[in-house]
Amino acid sequence: MHKILTLNNISVAGLERLPRDSYEVASEIQHPDAILLRSFKMHGMEIPSTLKAIGRAGAGVNNIPVDEMSERGIAVFNAPGANANAVKELVIAGMLLACRNICQGWEYARELEGDDSTIHKAVESGKKNFVGYELPGRTLGVIGLGAIGIQVANTALKLGMKVIGYDPSITVQGAWKLSSEVEQATSVDDLCSKVDFLSFHVPLIDATRGMLSTERLQVMKDGVVILNFSRDGIVDDAALCAAIERDKVYAYVCDFPSNLLKNHDRVITLPHLGASTAEAEDNCAIMVADQVSDYLENGNVLNSVNFPDMNMPRTDGVRMAIVHRNIPNMVAQISTAMGCCNLNIVDMLNKSRDDLAYTLADLCGDDVDGAVSTIKAIDGVLSVRVI
Repeated sequence: MHKILTLNNISVAGLERLPRDSYEVASEIQHPDAILLRSFKMHGMEIPSTLKAIGRAGAGVNNIPVDEMSERGIAVFNAPGANANAVKELVIAGMLLACRNICQGWEYARELEGDDSTIHKAVESGKKNFVGYELPGRTLGVIGLGAIGIQVANTALKLGMKVIGYDPSITVQGAWKLSSEVEQATSVDDLCSKVDFLSFHVPLIDATRGMLSTERLQVMKDGVVILNFSRDGIVDDAALCAAIERDKVYAYVCDFPSNLLKNHDRVITLPHLGASTAEAEDNCAIMVADQVSDYLENGNVLNSVNFPDMNMPRTDGVRMAIVHRNIPNMVAQISTAMGCCNLNIVDMLNKSRDDLAYTLADLCGDDVDGAVSTIKAIDGVLSVRVI
């Protein structure tokens, strides 16, 4: 029986992927094999010694101490692309809110007073203050061409916009999904100098923190619209507000309110609604539940942020999963330990990712416990389990 600890409310659609005859799932549980969560901050949390996997029902993993989990041999999974449509829709909505002055017009209409005749006259005289512009023919820049960025870029093209993208790490699978009409920028500055709208779709790491700075804003066109539905911290909010005051930036739309932003006339802040749809929550929960269960039951890895992808069909014998450092001679030592315990290797697969490596082996023989003890004693081995 696998034990799953939930640190947030997880969609029932996802939990239903964990059969009750083989999984115990609860918000309070001792000795869990895995944790499922959404926004719960795990930094500083005491990690159970039994933990093998963490599943984040969403894309970002800033709330999880990934480096610490890697040191413990714990796989961390996320759900890239499961909320892509939800975020894409909000980005498109954000562009329309900004360029058509919808929020300002709504606020104006809400504050009108008098009888209907008076209100109608005020509407006709006041609407000239909210004249906007249309999307076709305008240029959108998309920084980060993962699942969300690709959908934003492709949808903007369908709306008649020109699109420039930048992502030096785009995957082959991602490139196949991206329209050939998207122009490739040579750098972030190259992209920023050409666009009327700019949308960020990158994780918050050292390389992206403050990516939109005073210096970068200076190379942009006057009247640009900035959209950030990615992560707080990617945009230098103070620099952006200063750019609005000098008409460099027309509007800023983001998912991260603050005291600096929330009451600004040209800023639209939303309460982190990017993935807040029932469909996105279901999709994320289903994806991460499937990935965690496959890892626990078969040792396979898909969409881990710290382990290499791994899929090895089951064969005869016992399966052993070994997490170890990516250093020379590890596989040889592991194989030797298996052989010394009279275990025959039916199938074996080893892959690495950065400083971490992962080995799956299907074994036949009797002294599995002896092999586990011997392998655990090898310097550089982080965890060993028998499936």
